[in-house]
Amino acid sequence: MSDETGPDEAGPDETGAYEPGRVPYAAELADRAAIAEIIALHCRGVDRADEETLKSCYWPDATTAYGEDDVPAHIFCAQLVPAIKAFRQTHHMVTNSICTFDRTQARVESYLVAFHYLASEDGEDSEMTYLGRYLDRFEKRGDVWKIKHREPVMSWSQNAATTHDSNHPALSALRRATRYPDDIVYK
Repeated sequence: MSDETGPDEAGPDETGAYEPGRVPYAAELADRAAIAEIIALHCRGVDRADEETLKSCYWPDATTAYGEDDVPAHIFCAQLVPAIKAFRQTHHMVTNSICTFDRTQARVESYLVAFHYLASEDGEDSEMTYLGRYLDRFEKRGDVWKIKHREPVMSWSQNAATTHDSNHPALSALRRATRYPDDIVYK
């Protein structure tokens, strides 16, 4: 083991502890990048209502706990898509991710802000803003990291009346976000 490559798998130091601020090994940086990609892809999958992208973030035997009971993640992904389409748009942003590694397992805590724009036929549009965290258990199989279990934890949410002025001069020329497969990201 050299200082450049680190251990075969990213993990605790020789004492079994993590030292905050420790310079990570190259393998650990690669693992963190793979996990960050999955977290970002999950946000895309939700906001674009893209079932295949969502499922690609989870192992086939993964579970989620968005309610009282754990459910198979792939079933959850299929059910999430029509629920998300009830909103005109959603926008999920993940910040502050903290990873703790133990060989081929990782515990990841990520802070989440999610906006949900609900258009109303009577013109009384509203926005639900959700603030919380994702508590994920990731698993590495071969060279691939995916979510093995996800549980969101809510800090708070707020609902407010909102408006959307798509004709505002500063915004009118911008392309509009859409759902899968019509969004520009799929072109």
